[in-house]
Amino acid sequence: MIKTLIILISLTLCSSCVTSQIPASTVETNKQSMSENLPFHQIPDAPESYTAESVAARMVDGLGYRYYWATKGLTENEMDYKPSDDSRTIQETLEHLTGLTETIINAVLIKPNVRPTNKVKLTWSERRAKTLHNLKAASDILHNADEGSMKDYKVIFQRGEKTSSFPYWNMINGPIEDALWHAGQIVMMRRAAGNPLPPGVNVFVGKTSE
Repeated sequence: MIKTLIILISLTLCSSCVTSQIPASTVETNKQSMSENLPFHQIPDAPESYTAESVAARMVDGLGYRYYWATKGLTENEMDYKPSDDSRTIQETLEHLTGLTETIINAVLIKPNVRPTNKVKLTWSERRAKTLHNLKAASDILHNADEGSMKDYKVIFQRGEKTSSFPYWNMINGPIEDALWHAGQIVMMRRAAGNPLPPGVNVFVGKTSE
């Protein structure tokens, strides 16, 4: 519980930094350094043992690595691209991915996902950082969780006075798999937009040759 609270405080501070009013010149100056310090440049070392918590953590780590490289080098120029008139744009898909990672971190914090959401306007670099840090916070909690903690994690939705709760099973086949699906869409769309995935990405070993 103490570890979870520490991670929650860190995530809150990070979110405050992301959503604060930062001068545009400062954002531009810090874009490169932000990118260099983001998590999931490679997948962390595998856990020493197989538990429900460590396997779930590895799934989140794999998602983090795929998202990191699916979005590495994307620019504002590609944000409006969509493969057909009735498809989501790259930007809309990325916004959806951020929302999915909010659900992923909220499950291990046992925190409700309040609907409708209050959308905060973010720059692309801020959105990418927020999404990756959401995944890192969820991964850290799962990696450090005591065996048997999985039964306590819930996917909770709250709309007004109505609340619905689901076991973590629904997280696995729901938001985690959904986010993997959309990360693949980003890879496809950015290639079609003329800015393909950086070379050397190896999702099997979780490392990239640069």
